[in-house]
Amino acid sequence: MKKQIWFEVEENETIEQCLERMRTAGYMPMGRREEPVFHMVNGEPTYLRQKIQFKGILKEEN
Repeated sequence: MKKQIWFEVEENETIEQCLERMRTAGYMPMGRREEPVFHMVNGEPTYLRQKIQFKGILKEEN
């Protein structure tokens, strides 16, 4: 498994559901980034949604 991976919050899930998905996969959140997503409407860029990602670090097994 990779030591770190970015998890994106899907359109149909909450932030908490994404964090739970990370924990289930064996990762813990260690960073967050957001960026706006735009699409073109009548030739003009229009805000669509916010893309949120969490950096997951592989949990150490003791």
